Amino acid sequence: MRVLLIRHLPTPGNEKRQYIGRTDEALSLAAVEKFQRQHGAGGKGTAYPPVDWIIASPLKRCVQTAKLIWPGQEIRTEPMLRECDFGQYERKTYEELKNEPEYIEWMESGGMTAFPGGEEQTEFRARCAAGAEKWIGQLFEKRADSVAFVIHGGTIMAVLEQLAEGPREFYRWQAENGGGYIAEADREDWMSGRYVLRNIHRLIP
Repeated sequence: MRVLLIRHLPTPGNEKRQYIGRTDEALSLAAVEKFQRQHGAGGKGTAYPPVDWIIASPLKRCVQTAKLIWPGQEIRTEPMLRECDFGQYERKTYEELKNEPEYIEWMESGGMTAFPGGEEQTEFRARCAAGAEKWIGQLFEKRADSVAFVIHGGTIMAVLEQLAEGPREFYRWQAENGGGYIAEADREDWMSGRYVLRNIHRLIP
């Protein structure tokens, strides 16, 4: 099965370089207009291949991106694929946070300490991987050939940290807005409980 992991297009918060996790922002008007200028209505001529199934985070920015790329197709949502809740860091920038002791500690930990008032990293990463595992398994049962997960940057990193064949460092898997990765899942692997994504390469929009 071909598996696409696509990060949503930019939101106003992304354009301001804010931490946007639980905040349910829509895409920025500029991002939508740029996509339509480059690819035309319906996203024709994009780098995104056709897919049988589309699974999105339930947040607006992901559903809206999926509709732009694959207009008219059914989109199913999965709450386990939401972005991390950044707690007190939500909607703040590095410049606003860089001198705060808790933020410095978080940075020095490689992003592994819990966000103040937010989501603990190991729990976030585990739930994202579980969401992807769930859907890939179900789609193998339905004999699907391809699926696109339209999700968040952090979610992509979490999924590939857990499931990628080969290097699994979290920050290795950063993706630009609208970009992501194409991978392959093997039915035999999945049915035998070996949850792994192979032959991963970058998708550039």
